[in-house]
Amino acid sequence: MKIKDGFIVNKVGSQHVVVPVGETSMERHCMVRLNGTGAFLWGQLAVDTAEEELVQALLAEYAVDEGTARADAAAFLGKLRDADLLDE
Repeated sequence: MKIKDGFIVNKVGSQHVVVPVGETSMERHCMVRLNGTGAFLWGQLAVDTAEEELVQALLAEYAVDEGTARADAAAFLGKLRDADLLDE
């Protein structure tokens, strides 16, 4: 899975904001704020990535246990699915 084309992340002050660009901006009028972990996972999803790879990336980047990494990855992916931001 990966992020659908037509979306980028901009850093505005200390916040990361996802916005539609190009033709997508004509169809979708949304803005999504990401925390640091969300921005990290978004970056991982720039290319085709499996959920397990996201878990492993979280474990390598942050001081979290595997259960927390799995729950956080699943929750983030759920939010992206709800917002129709993923190509699967």
